[in-house]
Amino acid sequence: MSSQAAQNRNDRLMKHDGLVCLWDFQEEGGSARISKGRCAYALREMAGPVSRADDGVLGPYAAKVDFGQWFSIPRSECPGLNFHGDRSGLTIAAWVKREFRETPECQAVAGMWNESRSMRQYCLFLDLKIWDSRDQVCGHVSSVGGPTPGYKYCMTSAIGSTPVTKGDWQFIVFTYDSTYARCYLNGRFDGREKYNPYLYEGGLFNGGTDGADFTVCSVDRSGEPGNFFSGLLGGLAVFDRALTDDEIWALYRE
Repeated sequence: MSSQAAQNRNDRLMKHDGLVCLWDFQEEGGSARISKGRCAYALREMAGPVSRADDGVLGPYAAKVDFGQWFSIPRSECPGLNFHGDRSGLTIAAWVKREFRETPECQAVAGMWNESRSMRQYCLFLDLKIWDSRDQVCGHVSSVGGPTPGYKYCMTSAIGSTPVTKGDWQFIVFTYDSTYARCYLNGRFDGREKYNPYLYEGGLFNGGTDGADFTVCSVDRSGEPGNFFSGLLGGLAVFDRALTDDEIWALYRE
């Protein structure tokens, strides 16, 4: 990507009135990744230094996330990312290049989602493998924190229809407006009967002071970190409202 295109995309992101955080992952491994935008929150490396690759989207570099690596921000340090109850409107947008790796688990991209302690709120996923899906963009939402009543796991999610291919840059987006969750792939709404848009009224779970941390490239499940994303992470943006179709297309088109 040209430096001018990267700058144009950064400029458009920073002009959004709903932008909470934008991470461009230009830092060297071993450094805290501090967001731009309304809130300056530091993503911490949780499994050793995350190196950078000369293959960026918002600049010349991207984070090269090896399988098993992830980032985290303690809940107490990121109140602006704690979407719940009446404050449930959000958008999570990420530029990812998936690694060629076969894994039986889904891949978490970003959110406040702790399955081990039944503290689920929201999370952008890939490849949930529920409701006859595989490799699609998924927007998990929960108003209860624990598993969906009658099921072993949480089953409430928007799920797109198009598989997200590996080895190429993909722009993946999940929005929620307190009524519908929606998933987008490469700037376009990726509709799927019954699951995208996904009707989910009632807002998001309030985990209180002991709720989930904000994690990137992993969530806590079965008592330990898992659901690892591996590959390149070129950018991550969080907004405090559901962006429109036109706004999402404009971010991709840039």
